[in-house]
Amino acid sequence: MSNSLFALGIGLGAQNSKGDWLDSLFPLPRLNPDAAVCEAVAGVLSFTGGNRAIAVNAEQMSQVAEALKGAGDSELADVAAQLASSQQALVVTLLSSDDAPSSVPEGYLKLHLLSHRLVRPHQINLSGLFGALPNVAWTNQGAVDLAELPQRQLQARMKGELLEVMSVDKFPKMTNYVVPTGVRIAHTARVRLGAYLGEGTTVMHEGFVNFNAGTEGPGMIEGRISAGVMIGAGSDLGGGCSTMGTLSGGNDVVISVGKECLVGANAGVGIPLGDRCTIEAGLYITAGSVVTMIDDQGEVAGNAKARDLAGKSDLLFRRNSKNGAIEVLTNKSAIALNEMLHAHN
Repeated sequence: MSNSLFALGIGLGAQNSKGDWLDSLFPLPRLNPDAAVCEAVAGVLSFTGGNRAIAVNAEQMSQVAEALKGAGDSELADVAAQLASSQQALVVTLLSSDDAPSSVPEGYLKLHLLSHRLVRPHQINLSGLFGALPNVAWTNQGAVDLAELPQRQLQARMKGELLEVMSVDKFPKMTNYVVPTGVRIAHTARVRLGAYLGEGTTVMHEGFVNFNAGTEGPGMIEGRISAGVMIGAGSDLGGGCSTMGTLSGGNDVVISVGKECLVGANAGVGIPLGDRCTIEAGLYITAGSVVTMIDDQGEVAGNAKARDLAGKSDLLFRRNSKNGAIEVLTNKSAIALNEMLHAHN
């Protein structure tokens, strides 16, 4: 095999009675690990290349730990040594390339890379992830196969216990796998594994962050960050506001919010915003919204579709209280605003 890997994960996970993976935890995922580390792990597991999730036993995990120690990665070696004493199913996932994930451990390794801040949203291939992950019951005892859930619940009751089902979904909450440094999350169930939360991010009780989405940080999130959406540093999403994700109407257009923006309560973003933009409370801007441009003298300077303003900075979007028209103001003159609309850069 080549002496390089795109990513490496050593961990454990839950399986159903048939041995199918339901989830995977990788405490210390590696992106582009050193060649010596790749060769050490590959040697123990007879790995010759490709993207593979290899189920291992305790003895093999101990051998992996020794090999990692010899390769100079003492941190990952310590993790492997601890895992060798676990009673849970063990797995080593090796990705030679950034291809679409084809198994649960492969998908989970990529989600871990995002939540560990090793990659940012849209920097890795997540094509087909939904098809690779099973829909499972997330319980106080971990992931449970839906077909096996009734029997597991009965067994718990017979012991005088309760198997609590928190959700039924393909994605678990991030904090059961990764808790990034320097963040506050008021309601952990509202942040999915695969979210990217930058240092200084606060997610309030009604905030939500999907996978392959997140914040550069710092920032205050009281609204919804849909899949694929990235929020710039210093921006604030007000209570109940929404961003249009690539899975929910944004199509191939990547929606983003720039730095130091404010999206008001119950407002919505359907175009990429530049820096220092504001959308007033209750106003949802979509690509096809007709926007009246107001110059610095308060005069109408023309009309445009909101998509023509995508990525532009220093804009204020508001609703005219008299006629209901959507207006956009800028600190630039009307001439400068028109030039901005017709620029091709």
